[in-house]
Amino acid sequence: MRAAIVATFLGIAVASSAADVSTKETARIRDAATVLKEIHSVPDKDIPQDLWTKAQCVLVVPGLKKAAFVFGGEYGAGLMSCRQDGGAWSAPIFMQVGKGSWGLQIGAQSIDLVLLVMNRTGMEKMLRNKTSLGAEASIAGGPVGRDARAATDAQMKAEILSYSRTQGLFAGVNLSGGVVKPDVDDNADLYGATPPSDVVLSGKVTPPAVTEPFMAALKR
Repeated sequence: MRAAIVATFLGIAVASSAADVSTKETARIRDAATVLKEIHSVPDKDIPQDLWTKAQCVLVVPGLKKAAFVFGGEYGAGLMSCRQDGGAWSAPIFMQVGKGSWGLQIGAQSIDLVLLVMNRTGMEKMLRNKTSLGAEASIAGGPVGRDARAATDAQMKAEILSYSRTQGLFAGVNLSGGVVKPDVDDNADLYGATPPSDVVLSGKVTPPAVTEPFMAALKR
């Protein structure tokens, strides 16, 4: 009985907090969904289906501006969902991706990033207060195309596979040196006091209506 009451309260809290999501946060959800849809629309240049199927989490950072890497402490923002038991995607959480040595090497004014978290250990690291890519979580540029059998040994062993899209080109990119962490403030807007780890791991949080475009885009 108590569990049912808690679950009901959690659902009410999520529903009410979703009404407080800002226009900027709503646009980020929409843009992340658009990135996935556009990538999936070109199968020969997409993430290999077998890697997508194996991924524990997907993090999408749309429209990351080059200027965001000029000053330390500034972050690009994205959305991450993780698989539940049975393969369904969890309600998504907002994530931040911070400056790395790769920031000025990509050479574009704006890029989209997609990160696949390939195992449970990698997922748990992504949910920490802050995780350094390459140091605390192994990462490699991911293979592109219909078949993942061309992937290198390093790619297949990495906890995270990373991709970038700029000026229409989608390719693997090494994001070593960057940091990722849950976006505390934006997640509070969407889920109230529910911790990000509970959102993606408990299986009890229903995706708020505002996140539907992103949830639909995950259904490749």
